[in-house]
Amino acid sequence: MSATSPSPSSSSVLHLAVALDGAGWHPAAWREPVARPHDLFTAAYWADLVGEAEAGLLDFVTIEDGLGLQSSHYGEPDGRTDQVRGRLDAVLIASRVAPLTRHIGLVPTVTVTHTEPFHISKAIATLDYVSSGRAGLRVQVSARPHEADHFGRRTFPPLSLQELGTAAGREQLTGLFDEAADYVEVVRRLWDSWEDDAEIRDVATGRFIDRDKLHYIDFEGRHFSVKGPSITPRPPQGQPLVTALAHQSVPYRLVARQADVGYVTPHDAGQARAIVAEIRAGQETAGRAGEILHVFGDLVVFLDDDPAEAAARRERLDALAGEPYTSDARVFAGSPAQLADLLQELASSGLTGFRLRPAVLGHDLRAITRGLVPELQRRDAFRRAYEADTLRGLLGLARPANRYAAAATA
Repeated sequence: MSATSPSPSSSSVLHLAVALDGAGWHPAAWREPVARPHDLFTAAYWADLVGEAEAGLLDFVTIEDGLGLQSSHYGEPDGRTDQVRGRLDAVLIASRVAPLTRHIGLVPTVTVTHTEPFHISKAIATLDYVSSGRAGLRVQVSARPHEADHFGRRTFPPLSLQELGTAAGREQLTGLFDEAADYVEVVRRLWDSWEDDAEIRDVATGRFIDRDKLHYIDFEGRHFSVKGPSITPRPPQGQPLVTALAHQSVPYRLVARQADVGYVTPHDAGQARAIVAEIRAGQETAGRAGEILHVFGDLVVFLDDDPAEAAARRERLDALAGEPYTSDARVFAGSPAQLADLLQELASSGLTGFRLRPAVLGHDLRAITRGLVPELQRRDAFRRAYEADTLRGLLGLARPANRYAAAATA
């Protein structure tokens, strides 16, 4: 398969994920009657959300996370008390929900700038075991000074969104994303550091593992020096899904080099076409032209059967928040049929799927699963049943060979 052929499935069939965050992506979402603000920090709340997504046959959910309180300002806390602040750990949410689900993928967010790849490798490998092969992670970087202060190992100069576009800002971003690429490489090598048949578990001979099938990864790079092997056997998927959000060329390169799924934020079909072309070119440069790499478009959605209702709901929430809602992603307010039209239009530009951000989870998630999904099914553009037991299988990704086993037999 060439780098310009993104998916093994029919191009008319879309992949769908939802991004779960608090009460929803609109900052006033928690004030809606359906929002359940008292339940935000309970396991039942998250189990209900993921269960609803699975009932809609979605490919996976992502779970937002961070190392600082949510903020309306890019680089610093905002001190607001009228919006949701605080969150549970995304990896632990996914691990709690995993036994309660059977098919849907679970992709927690991990901030790689301040966490060790060894720890994350075994956490996601454990999630893959708990979920029987439905784990992934969303790689996120952080240049926020107040988040670095939690750890005391490094410092970052304050940078505004505008300053990120300067030479100094681009240099800092490039360093962070190069570090993230090395991070993912370490994690992937650790997942392969146990061969699939390293566990013997032979009571008669007293041999539990074959030590010759555990491998040092001996990674030496600018950012990490990791010996290995992992303490967790190779995950059921071999390689759980690696995903990343990207808005410009520097993170597009991370997606092209290391991701299985990249989330991008085009606002129209022309932008989508240009972004996909840039990522595909980067994928070829990275020597991955023969690999499947999905590019998903992100959209924030307000969904109602009556488009006027969706627009009015957005206006009401904006009034509660005291300002119009804006996002890095396109914001859609309309009906499921109108959203289906838009998704199919954007897909014609090369996107292979979409990650939808429900504005109000208590309302818009159900509108996705019970409104959009049936509409896409009527158009033969979405599955009618889960066709695989693993997340890689749902996305048409083969279980990869173990790099160290291949080297040992070469």
